[in-house]
Amino acid sequence: MKLRLKNTPEQIELVKAMGSRDNTVAVEANQAFAAFLGPVVAKVLMQAATASAIYTDLPFDEDDRPSIPLDLWYDAGEGYVTTWSQSVAGGLPTSTVEGFAEMKVATYRLDSAVSFLKRYARRGRLDVVSKAVERMANEVLIKQERNAWAVALKALAESGNVLNPGTGTTFTLDNLNKLMTQVKRINRSYAGGTTTDAYGLTDLFVSPEIKEDIRAFAYQPVSIATNTDTLPTKLTNLPDGVREEIYRGAGTQEIYGVAIHDLIELGTNQKYNSLFKEFYSGTFTSSTDEIIVGLDLTKDAFVRPVARQAESGGTFTALPDDQFVARSEKIGFYGFLEEGRACVDSRAVHGLVIR
Repeated sequence: MKLRLKNTPEQIELVKAMGSRDNTVAVEANQAFAAFLGPVVAKVLMQAATASAIYTDLPFDEDDRPSIPLDLWYDAGEGYVTTWSQSVAGGLPTSTVEGFAEMKVATYRLDSAVSFLKRYARRGRLDVVSKAVERMANEVLIKQERNAWAVALKALAESGNVLNPGTGTTFTLDNLNKLMTQVKRINRSYAGGTTTDAYGLTDLFVSPEIKEDIRAFAYQPVSIATNTDTLPTKLTNLPDGVREEIYRGAGTQEIYGVAIHDLIELGTNQKYNSLFKEFYSGTFTSSTDEIIVGLDLTKDAFVRPVARQAESGGTFTALPDDQFVARSEKIGFYGFLEEGRACVDSRAVHGLVIR
């Protein structure tokens, strides 16, 4: 993720003031820059994070303890459900059996700090300042993504919603078709307990290698099963209109109306693949197998309680770092946000193991 400050006279003036040897001028400039920095990083985190497409934000006032009324999510008055969340950043997500009442969600702080020499500021080096802001945003983004996907993968591994056909599996339209059927069978309307067309597979998160296979649909036949999950199979061509769309767009963004997203962290020996292996009790080898994550985003099953700051009303706070003494000739900033991650309905997450 790249971030660049606008090269305007006002920006340069502010950056130069941050490096002033007059402490009063420098303090005021640093506070002004920090006030500008918070909303910028918050916006970047929202746009760059892949998990923002999965999780629904639930803002709460800072120093408060957020809760979720599960009865509104399930439209049921009695019984128990399993939810997944984590109590500390980077911790192991755990499952909890909850009744249809207020569910308290643990939150944690994600932070980052950066610093650079004052002489860069005095010279108006916007490139150095931009890199510092970019470094801060990237550090928080990496922490956010790991925590968010850990909860999602833990819920998937323990939900029982993973199609694991066995040996000889490749990504085919037949696999996707079966996954869509599974979602329909598992998803139930909140009130009646019967299947409904309102819910189904909406998004698929795959590795770059699987996206490569999808691009190949444009120039080679795809396999479809004849009477079993794997073999025997036969080859068929996609309609010319679909093949042309894939060819012109360097890959399709959806199949059967299901949006396709590729994640660099998915795939054999990749971070999220290995993380799923640690949670999954079925047959899975991270060096040869990979998980495809399917989601029903119509449910709002993944929630992100996030603290709203009292003074600014924003979710990310940036402040000047006052640890540097005058002789260090350094400027520093630190930023933080407080959030939690939870999955309140495992019917929204499904998986397909590819070998």
